[in-house]
Amino acid sequence: MARIRSLLPDLARAEQRVARAVLANPGLVARRSITALAEAAGTSETTVIRFCKAIGVGGYPDLRIALAADTARAEVRDDRRLGGDITPSDDLGEVVGKVAFADARAVEETARQLDVPTLRRVVAAVADAGRVDIYGVGANAFVAADLQQKLHRIGRVSFAWSDTHIMLTSAAVLTPGDVAIGLSHTGATTETVEALRIARRHGATTVGVTSFPRSPIREVCDDLLTTVAPETTFRSGATASRIAQLTVIDCLFIGVAQRHLPTARKALQATYDAVGDHRLDHPASPDTPPP
Repeated sequence: MARIRSLLPDLARAEQRVARAVLANPGLVARRSITALAEAAGTSETTVIRFCKAIGVGGYPDLRIALAADTARAEVRDDRRLGGDITPSDDLGEVVGKVAFADARAVEETARQLDVPTLRRVVAAVADAGRVDIYGVGANAFVAADLQQKLHRIGRVSFAWSDTHIMLTSAAVLTPGDVAIGLSHTGATTETVEALRIARRHGATTVGVTSFPRSPIREVCDDLLTTVAPETTFRSGATASRIAQLTVIDCLFIGVAQRHLPTARKALQATYDAVGDHRLDHPASPDTPPP
């Protein structure tokens, strides 16, 4: 289901009708014949088969199995009501439940579909990089700053940019051995895509983090890390996408720290000590940083 939602904008029009029919009632589609789905979508069985190939499943039987598995997972959680949209009539308690459900689902689905071999390549590139540039505008800029701060704390040379001119000029001075990471929920943010294009032109390894794997950012990236960001009416793409992105960059950061464990631990202790005098004494305050 997450894969279908992420690929929906890039499907052909007839295939989009199939996708919407599947998304509207995946449990029912899992029990339907290919003929019934084609009729519900107002298209042909051939289009349904093309849709299956476009989303990366072998054929219609494989699609039914995958949908049945997704439906079963949702039913086991017994919280399908929380997965509904937020409405103006929801009381505050229901809003809290639905927001928490959407955020938790963003983390779970992002982790479930995250390609570990791709993540491993990105970790290796960042761990060995002479310099890491991180690009993000709007809500993505907050995540970019968080990743930069994490990498900086373990002694990795890194910079986070959100200003268009600075992004472009910084990308222009990268060299082979450097890494440029672009954060874009839609994968179509002009400034981020252009900065990655320039960074790649100058020999840097380029990495994209997006919820839409077939978006324009794919064309300028050596590796692509994908996220899943379910949304509701009162929550813009900024909210769930940011939580999903933070999940990915935490995995990336920990992977890099593992590769430089002695120096990372030393750097974390040094940075913890540097701000120690700026904390008020309190019984709940830890004496040492977490390992």
